[in-house]
Amino acid sequence: MVRRTDYAGPVNSATSLKSWLTRRTPEQLVELLEQRELPYAGGPGLETPARLAQHLLTDASVTLALHDLNQVQIQVLAAVAVLAEQLHGPAPVPAPRPGAAGFAGWSPVTPAQRTAVPALEPSERAVPRARLRAALAGQPGELDAVLAELADRALLLPPHGTALTVPPLLHLQSGELQGYGRPVDVLLSAAYKAAEIHQIAADLGLGAGGTRDAAQKLITDRLGDRAAVRQLVTQAPPDALDLLERLVPGPPLLRTHCFVSEHGQYYSAGSKFRFRAAGSGDPGTDWLAARGMLIPIGPDLVELPYEIAAALRDGEMPLGYDPEPPVVAASRPLPAHPLGEAQTAATSTATRVELLLRATAAGPLAVRKAGGIAVRDTRRLAKLIGAPEAQTRLWLDLSANAGLIAPHRDLPPPSRSRKPAPLPPARMLPTARYDSWLADSPAERLVPLIATWAVTPEVFSHWPDESETPVALVSPQDPGAVALRRTVLEALAVLPPGTGLGQAAAIDEDALGDLALAAAWHRPAAVTGEPGTLARISATLTEAELLGVVAHGALTPVGHAVLGLLRAGADRYFPAVPGAGSALTGRPALAAAVAALRAALVELVPPPRTTARFQADLTAVVAGPAAPELTELLGSVATRESEGHAVVWRIDAASVRRALDSGADPQELLTRLAEVSEGGQPLPQPLSYLVNDAARTHGRIRVVRSACCIRSDDEALVTELSRARVLAKLGLRRIAPTVLISTASPTDTLAALRLGGYAPVLEAETGSTVVERAPQERAALELPSLTAARPYYGSGPGTPEALAAKLLGPRKG
Repeated sequence: MVRRTDYAGPVNSATSLKSWLTRRTPEQLVELLEQRELPYAGGPGLETPARLAQHLLTDASVTLALHDLNQVQIQVLAAVAVLAEQLHGPAPVPAPRPGAAGFAGWSPVTPAQRTAVPALEPSERAVPRARLRAALAGQPGELDAVLAELADRALLLPPHGTALTVPPLLHLQSGELQGYGRPVDVLLSAAYKAAEIHQIAADLGLGAGGTRDAAQKLITDRLGDRAAVRQLVTQAPPDALDLLERLVPGPPLLRTHCFVSEHGQYYSAGSKFRFRAAGSGDPGTDWLAARGMLIPIGPDLVELPYEIAAALRDGEMPLGYDPEPPVVAASRPLPAHPLGEAQTAATSTATRVELLLRATAAGPLAVRKAGGIAVRDTRRLAKLIGAPEAQTRLWLDLSANAGLIAPHRDLPPPSRSRKPAPLPPARMLPTARYDSWLADSPAERLVPLIATWAVTPEVFSHWPDESETPVALVSPQDPGAVALRRTVLEALAVLPPGTGLGQAAAIDEDALGDLALAAAWHRPAAVTGEPGTLARISATLTEAELLGVVAHGALTPVGHAVLGLLRAGADRYFPAVPGAGSALTGRPALAAAVAALRAALVELVPPPRTTARFQADLTAVVAGPAAPELTELLGSVATRESEGHAVVWRIDAASVRRALDSGADPQELLTRLAEVSEGGQPLPQPLSYLVNDAARTHGRIRVVRSACCIRSDDEALVTELSRARVLAKLGLRRIAPTVLISTASPTDTLAALRLGGYAPVLEAETGSTVVERAPQERAALELPSLTAARPYYGSGPGTPEALAAKLLGPRKG
């Protein structure tokens, strides 16, 4: 006797799939596991080929795989299921109940619904390959390539010969795949109580008396009569006819305000619906709803029943088959040098993120109790780095998700009280990874930032609630963001060469709609008609422009590399980010994609400058992004004054004193500046004079750390200090011709002297000069590995690689 399993098909299908799995290479099996694996706690593991085969045939696993397909792949699977129904009759399973989440809105069949029918065996519903080719009328090569892709994903079941077989779920949802809704009887039972059923019966002229069941049967019989439905439609107003023209071919869903939940604004999965007293505002929708031709299935969502579409369709609908992705009609020619904008944007991002992180290192950001960074701190940073607030928020978010900054909380101070001391507020600090990032070239710095943007599940620039103030460092929580990002890039990748959509800010709503339609071909499950989709697409394009991924509405070489990273499955491992410190050993596709992104950025972003042009007005100009060593040198002796293609640094007495305070030797400093002078030009005379003059006055005053004394060999200067009104708060007292004592700490004394225009240095108890350096605080952060980011919680091996090795066992030879 053949044993049948829960919805996974009998032995024939499972055995064929099991045999096929054991012939996969380790790389192929790992890829399949990462596409289809569903981590869960408890239950049987997948550590045998038989169990994995059963798992791959379940509704949940197949639904997961369907969400990753493009339109033509879904069309081919749908065509096999529809042809199977034509050849073998409807699948022997009752229609699914509404309410649960299944593929494209349909629910899986419940165990109770399966008890009355035998389990569906896919191999008994095979379709000849030649029949599929004739039905689709496509080029043989195109169809064979699609079938091969589906076979690799275990959505076309083995054996992959002249007969084609698909998993049970597709047979069970054949009606949906043809654009039909569910039967009217199923929808009525789920949606209404007795009062609404009687009201619909009355509107259909069937009378309002009798029991609910009797009234529902009258409605079902009337709407199941094709002639009666066609006659009824002849009485429909024009608005209703327009709606039917749109819904009959499918999909059968419509957003409307015809109904309210029986509980008012509260809605749960089991809620029933009532007609809205004031109607929806659309007479055509209300007319159809009143006669049971539109039935609610969720808040503001209705469905056209199967019987209505079947009665109004003119013969069999041709099977959909669109092997080529659509091209956005709104494209326009690119300018003569389209990559100039991308180069400027990427270079500017690398520079400003460096400034932002240096500022964060110098003044850590407070983290709000509610999460995120306070708006005032974001505005302060934006002003400091010379960038809009929206861009500053994006860079903070990317830096945090790339592991360059992280929250840190100090330990509470010791307390003798029994009550525990409150925890100090968390602060955002650079991590140890920031130090190595700072030493990289601008192109290398962009790799983790752009890779993080590609795989993070959030459209950071989109803030849907206009009543809320946007804040930086929100937790990524938009599960559809990466899929939407990828489909937009896919749609841009197939634009005709030399064309683009224009600047993101200038793309109008019609063009965004065209882009959304084109993007939907690449992954229909990712681009829905939900409100806000166009705004999220626009925000995605704006972010891509800022990073040099898109320029003038077309993909740059960096954009193509980002698309390659997503095609390699980089987003599966978030919060680990391939290219941001995560090891790629054993993942050649990911390693190649990261290498391609790095190469594209090196090609796009100019190499860092190692020289500066020193001018007589005491400025230093760096024509392009500066190398880390040059930035470090100029940052120690000058103040950054402007940004852009050329960065201007201002050298003055205060900045030179700062360099000397940090331990720089005057002559060595001049030598180092001369070494980085552009073209080997000598330093301007005013610069040499400035450094030497600052050196002559530097250290004439000595602050003794042990007793906080001020000493100087210049007695006249000591007398001047003792009488200076700006130093009165120090409580200075002269105890010797060359010595003053201060009531303030050494730190406060140094600060007051410098504020008064003097140039003191700190002296140790031994008489040696103490070099003052700001303490470097770092947040502890350990980036997750790719393996740890996507563990498998079933019994047996804990990673796809280990699970694949166990499934395949030792290979001969």
